[in-house]
Amino acid sequence: MKKTPGVRPTRPSELVRVQDRISFVYVERATIGRDDSAITATDDAGVIHIPAASLGALLLGPGTRVTHQAMLLLADSGSTAVWVGERGVRYYAHGRPLGRTSRLLDAQARAVSNSRERVAVARAMYEMRFPDEDVSECSMQQLRGREGARVRGLYREHAERTSVEWRRRDYDPLDFAASDVVNQALSAAHSCLYGVVHSVIVALGCSPGLGFVHTGHDRSFVYDVADLYKADITIPVAFDVAATIAREDLDEDDVGSITRRAVRDAVKSGTIMTRCVRDIHRLLLPPEESSDTEVDYADVIELWDDRGDKVVGGTNFAPDDEELPW
Repeated sequence: MKKTPGVRPTRPSELVRVQDRISFVYVERATIGRDDSAITATDDAGVIHIPAASLGALLLGPGTRVTHQAMLLLADSGSTAVWVGERGVRYYAHGRPLGRTSRLLDAQARAVSNSRERVAVARAMYEMRFPDEDVSECSMQQLRGREGARVRGLYREHAERTSVEWRRRDYDPLDFAASDVVNQALSAAHSCLYGVVHSVIVALGCSPGLGFVHTGHDRSFVYDVADLYKADITIPVAFDVAATIAREDLDEDDVGSITRRAVRDAVKSGTIMTRCVRDIHRLLLPPEESSDTEVDYADVIELWDDRGDKVVGGTNFAPDDEELPW
């Protein structure tokens, strides 16, 4: 029997699970290639090797060129390539997910298509942000009001902590430099977080566009999930960066790169990936299924049946003695 040409694709069960990976690596103005099982980034300063199997997302900024072999390795390793804009503040596209089953996607689509279930998931998201409050009877309007008050309080708290002047959240998506330093840092920090969360969502096989709080955008679910971590990660990082730039008289043009490195350091332990995977399972699946993450990496194709059962794929279901009508 003649073998299928090419190297056998790696099975999902052989790969490092998404929650056990490094969060992200941002690269700009470099050529991305491959050296055995490592991704290489080459620029005027030299070559950096990045183990593909342990990488969550490779954020490709302006001036990057990618070889076919590099993309093949990223796809085979289940690492998501995300094409982003300058300073990482814009998202353009992403690569192949790690997850092979549609278990989470099915659950997400069911929940977002049913008003009662959608509200339940949205409340669960707010409960994660208000652990000491009962929001089980709150309407979406009430929840939005509470969230707005919470975020304003966080801004004031970190402004006092860092002695950074704070007026309000103000940014222009078309002009990054038009905002003050702390607002630039917030935009850059949030963008990094969106990249990490986006990579986890697509790696698990979920849809980035099927949001529960946010809606109508191809990254609605990304914004939903990222909002769970801003208070712990990006907001304090942004104010710390703004304070450091003022204290050390650093070039304000570097706020994007300084913030990106600060976010990288804040999430390099990998706990954000673990939290993100755990929280998505908790939000979309019943308790008895949410802890079984191994199912997401199974490589099984089944057929849908109108009786509610699933049927194994790759099988001819015609009876052996059945005569064809043609």
